[in-house]
Amino acid sequence: MLEKIRLENILFLDIETVPEEENFNALDEIKQELYSLKTQYQRKDDFTPEEFYDRAGIWAEFGKIVCISVGYFTLRSDVRHFRVTSFFGDEIKILKDFSNLLANHFNQPQHILCGHNAKEFDFPFIARRMIINGIAIPPKLNLFGKKPWEVPHLDTLELWKFGDFKHFTSLKLLTNILHIPSPKDDIDGSQVGHVYYVEKDIDRIIHYCEKDVIAVAQILLRFRREDLLIEDEIIFV
Repeated sequence: MLEKIRLENILFLDIETVPEEENFNALDEIKQELYSLKTQYQRKDDFTPEEFYDRAGIWAEFGKIVCISVGYFTLRSDVRHFRVTSFFGDEIKILKDFSNLLANHFNQPQHILCGHNAKEFDFPFIARRMIINGIAIPPKLNLFGKKPWEVPHLDTLELWKFGDFKHFTSLKLLTNILHIPSPKDDIDGSQVGHVYYVEKDIDRIIHYCEKDVIAVAQILLRFRREDLLIEDEIIFV
């Protein structure tokens, strides 16, 4: 089945998110209380809501997107390239630019979105932030009324599960066991908020996000038993 999908029809993506505010005290009292209730199960008695706020970026209700990186294959004769680009800056602009990309270049029935754990995180997070920001959800992300086999999404974590739904394998672990150069050699997801708010280094976040996109593409190539991308085949645009 995977071998029948044309690589040019797949848009690989990854997102980076941070808490909507730099710290818990920047939230109004109502939002503080709602965050306290939302995280009560995860925090238990180990952390106060304020101490737990650095993790707020994992929830679309309390976080925001600061980068969406995408990659796609171009194949001409025997020449293969993987083009990578990123949307960053104001969240509304990020979401609109990403939506325009889908509308103009990945809007046909054969087009598929692909990420790692993207069905559980990236895809719903983007859709929820679009609703919150008053942006129309593109058809590729709007799953209402679709049957499971009609959903135009690939998830490398789901492919690795082989139906074992209790199983979780991180991108870092999967790249390691498949002998793919690890994308996790700088920061990890837990540090993105600090890099964004304290270091104010969006370029570092973009680089981290783009490397994840490349890693997801490499994983899919492994599943298809195809040669991994080499450095000369990757183009940043």
